Amino acid sequence: MMAALTTAYKMVSKHGFAEVMQNRLTGEHSLHSVHFFDAGDLICEFNAEKTLATPTYLTVQTGVDKHITLSPDFLQYVNHSCDPNVFFDTASMHFIALKKIEPGDEFTFFYPSTEWQMAQPFHCYCGTAACLQTIQGADFLTAEQASRYRLTGFIQEQLQKKAARHEG
Repeated sequence: MMAALTTAYKMVSKHGFAEVMQNRLTGEHSLHSVHFFDAGDLICEFNAEKTLATPTYLTVQTGVDKHITLSPDFLQYVNHSCDPNVFFDTASMHFIALKKIEPGDEFTFFYPSTEWQMAQPFHCYCGTAACLQTIQGADFLTAEQASRYRLTGFIQEQLQKKAARHEG
């Protein structure tokens, strides 16, 4: 692990391919890789610990009124980025690398890839060139913005329905 990572963070727990880290300054948690992954690699499988009718900041949306908590639960520490390196495929229940990931890299996903309208919208500080600034869910993306990301089947369906309403 890189020296900067080990001084800025303390390890909270180990989980095979990943470690939960805590930022020493902010107290925020994140999930970091301990292995190399190439784009398209299956990182792990996941499943629904619980299914809820309403979203929380810890759930992943899989249907109109279907929001799941993740198992293994340490996946809850995968934070948002507008330039993500992982994807939660809720059809296959696979956690997939979108690009090359090195040991020490933080796993990040694009929250609107699974969320139609987020329970807790926020201002994004990911600092990437692709940063959208305000993250509210896929319902608030333009068609051009949505086209830049891998999205779950549910989110793709919702965007198609929205486009059809605007055309009609």
